[in-house]
Amino acid sequence: MDGYTTEAHKRLKKLLQRPLPGQNAQLRMAPLERPEKASDPETQQAGVLVLLFSRYNELHTVLIQRPVYRGAHSGQISFPGGKMETGDQDIVHTALRETHEEVGISSQQIRVLGKLTPLYIPVSNHMVQPVIGTLNQLPRFIPDSKEVARIYEIRVRDLMEPGCLIENESILENNRHIKAPFYKYNGLRIWGATAMIMSEFLEIYREGFL
Repeated sequence: MDGYTTEAHKRLKKLLQRPLPGQNAQLRMAPLERPEKASDPETQQAGVLVLLFSRYNELHTVLIQRPVYRGAHSGQISFPGGKMETGDQDIVHTALRETHEEVGISSQQIRVLGKLTPLYIPVSNHMVQPVIGTLNQLPRFIPDSKEVARIYEIRVRDLMEPGCLIENESILENNRHIKAPFYKYNGLRIWGATAMIMSEFLEIYREGFL
């Protein structure tokens, strides 16, 4: 998917309308000790955006690092997004609103192509809906310092390079060690829900563009 042509947009949109790789693709990157807890009536809905854009004729996406705070996702690497609020029209609106608030990209700049498989996050009791959106221009990020410690542009092709996928290593998280697969990218460890969502997207990318 070099650059951003209309044909590439159309192809990705069609792929997202087919049956998705789903949970099988997600679970390839699940932590070994992931709780089996199921969603319940108290589960909150959340939306995240897999934002795609072209830089140097290569497909990129964006991840953020959360600030350190007392909470389940302190300091973690994630896609822009957050929980659904009362005024949101739907979960896509949630993902776009949160992206605008966190990294400064207006929803008017984003073309929504579809959605991935929802993913339940036991530790925070959220059902997360990943949304796929594209930009036809280079992004100009304006991070919200309260919600974003750092923004990372990720070249998608690099995540499929040999040696990028680390099968199972111990990760120190909130003063405890968790065994999990992760993507190693320029010193980052992309793991947990973010890696599970990325795993499904990469499978679709391979099918349509490699």
